[in-house]
Amino acid sequence: MWRRDFITLLGCTAAAAALPVAMRAQRVHMPVIGFLSSESPTADAVRTGGFRKGLSESGFVEGQNVAVEYRSADGDYGRLPELAADLVRHRVTVIAAIGGTAPAVAAGAATSSIPVVFNIGADPVQLGLVKSLNHPVTNMTGVVVLSSELAGKRLQLLKELLPSATAFALLVNPTNPAHESEAKVIQEAAQFLGVHLDVLRASTAAEIETAFDALEGLKASGLVVAVDAFFTAQSEKIVKLAAEHKMPTVYGWRAFTEAGGLMSYAPNIAEGYRSVGILVGRILKGDKPADLPVEQVTKIEFIVNLKTARTLGLDFPLPLVGRANEVIE
Repeated sequence: MWRRDFITLLGCTAAAAALPVAMRAQRVHMPVIGFLSSESPTADAVRTGGFRKGLSESGFVEGQNVAVEYRSADGDYGRLPELAADLVRHRVTVIAAIGGTAPAVAAGAATSSIPVVFNIGADPVQLGLVKSLNHPVTNMTGVVVLSSELAGKRLQLLKELLPSATAFALLVNPTNPAHESEAKVIQEAAQFLGVHLDVLRASTAAEIETAFDALEGLKASGLVVAVDAFFTAQSEKIVKLAAEHKMPTVYGWRAFTEAGGLMSYAPNIAEGYRSVGILVGRILKGDKPADLPVEQVTKIEFIVNLKTARTLGLDFPLPLVGRANEVIE
């Protein structure tokens, strides 16, 4: 009896010991997504959440049937090329370039064979990432949110709020590859509106403070904050500085108005990253990025924070409030 019990116990122990090996072997054979982000997944919670939702809708759940290798630049765009190269060295199955133009450009420069899915606010054809929106041809496809193209509209909304204002300012991140195109769009809008526009540049938290201090001498009546993942990660700081300087400011993402910013005019960011997750899922199932048209996010949200307006002593015109998709009281 003792011998039979011992053999049974030995068999169970061997099976238990073999289980982790089997699990490890299963993980080895999982497809691996390289998640290349300009910000950390925690700072980019909305983007990451949208991406995972799209991925799950495609039948993939992290840790179950797909693995994810995270690489984050933490706002330092200069780190992105090496992070992208590291993912290539790890031979990931597909790269999701998250958080704007810079990760997409870095991923495109790092590989011409590994599929890349991006989410950007600039024209990927002009950037050389794809041949056309309908037929990418290259190893890249993704989602265009056209946020940079909305920069002129943001200035227009600010001018509607401040009809007597003649001077405004734009805050850009000079390390963002899309900053020049966005500045060009808003400069053209300023000329059309007959107002003066100064461009301020910041790529660090300290430089953001310096930029706001510089507003004092520019006599700008309002500020447009350019679309930039680093700025979004610094949204609370930027909103606080705008309040301290009593500067009416319009933003490119709703995260700013949720943090207390005056108003934002932006695409639905969560929906855009859901689409990225779906495209990554299609590639994992065998589709080629060259055959997947670049998608465009067309849903635009205009959000007004009346509580912040009151602290600035501003009265929103009723027609302007009436056009808002959401009003924060």
